[in-house]
Amino acid sequence: MISSLELCQIVESAFLPARCKCSVDSAGLMSVQLYSGRTGHADLLATGIATSTLTTSRAIASLISDLKAGLQVSSASGDGAADGYRKAGGARSRA
Repeated sequence: MISSLELCQIVESAFLPARCKCSVDSAGLMSVQLYSGRTGHADLLATGIATSTLTTSRAIASLISDLKAGLQVSSASGDGAADGYRKAGGARSRA
């Protein structure tokens, strides 16, 4: 199994040059915050991602793809209402 530190490094590097902050809590749930390059505010917040499901490169790539799609949808809509995410204090949380 991949370590939490390495998993976060993979996710964060997928969004370069944009700022991305990834953390994993003691229960093994990941949170990912994606920040706008324009404003510096969080554009997307995905929480409650079970790291136990991220055991293959395909699963990690799928998560990154889903996050990027959510970011594009929320940017295009302008109101933060991306499918599968909800607005939470200026960011969005995975529902």
